[in-house]
Amino acid sequence: MKKFKHAIIGMGVISRNHLIAVKANSKDIELVAVCDTVPENIEKSLNNAGLSGNIARYTDYKVMLYEQKPDIVTIATPSWLHGMMAHDCLENNCNVIVEKPMALNLKEMDAMISKAKEKGLLLITCHQNRYNNSITAIKKALDSDRFGHISHMTAHVRWNRNKNYYDQAGWRGKWKSDGGCLMNQCIHDLDLLCWMLGDIDEVFAYTARQQHPYIEGEDLGLALIKAKSGAYASFEGTVNIYPKNLEETLNIFGEKGTVQVGGESLNRIHEWTFADGLDNLELIKKAVDEVPTNSTGLGHTKLYADVIRSLRTGAPHILDGDEGKKVVELILAMYKSKKTGRAVKLPLDNFEITEMEGTF
Repeated sequence: MKKFKHAIIGMGVISRNHLIAVKANSKDIELVAVCDTVPENIEKSLNNAGLSGNIARYTDYKVMLYEQKPDIVTIATPSWLHGMMAHDCLENNCNVIVEKPMALNLKEMDAMISKAKEKGLLLITCHQNRYNNSITAIKKALDSDRFGHISHMTAHVRWNRNKNYYDQAGWRGKWKSDGGCLMNQCIHDLDLLCWMLGDIDEVFAYTARQQHPYIEGEDLGLALIKAKSGAYASFEGTVNIYPKNLEETLNIFGEKGTVQVGGESLNRIHEWTFADGLDNLELIKKAVDEVPTNSTGLGHTKLYADVIRSLRTGAPHILDGDEGKKVVELILAMYKSKKTGRAVKLPLDNFEITEMEGTF
């Protein structure tokens, strides 16, 4: 069976998760090339992952695309580069896995989606927490109507990011290149709310910069979300927690069920109660709880396996371009709500993240 030729653009911190996923799926994927503008990043990342061999090294991703002609390209570069690089990869007939956020504006996301559909290629945004055992179990319960009517959901991201974190990369925390904690740290949890609530009707949000005067974006975001189904959600996300990450939690409250999941990256079930009595908390915990090594979790390997499944079978992927767009659109709506002081309806009229410049 053919192996898919794979390449990675961007060999920073998150590349480790992608390299682990490639190794775990090595019967289907061959890493043929990597690219980073800093050669030292390449060697450090490959060595840490125990990879070397005949992997070509590049500092220009366009040269890499021309010479290697990979089947799949992972884009793990700073956020503001995602849209441009994804478009170039799709134009060169490469399926794309792009790190979150998919892009920073609606125009770029629409262009990416259109190009992928035109070329018949996969465009996958890396929201790996959808593949947590705990999240998979919750989504199955939702789809099976075990919760009954959903009253509301809540999500909390109570993390710490200090000055050293922002000093490591000058693009972090800037409106043109990143945004604040909602677009960077909190986006995975907001993606889960989008996935589980269904289409969003409107959102009202407050954002603030409380403890990080050296960044442009917010370090705190609070929002109320109304879904078209009639369900609601509240969200709290911050990087102000002292002295380190405290928790990441998701709660779902229905007429016939209550579930809470938490842990380092939503990998541990804390509460699991349903009126049907089909299972109990301890059995569920034993079956699904995972122990990740960091806040990025363990989902990348399963995401890659699902990409391979889609390529082999033509089956749809749960994180295609349309899905990747939804959470970015929600966050942009939250920013617009902060700027206007009003609830914002979705789908969103064009709103640029750079319109937030000077907010704080």
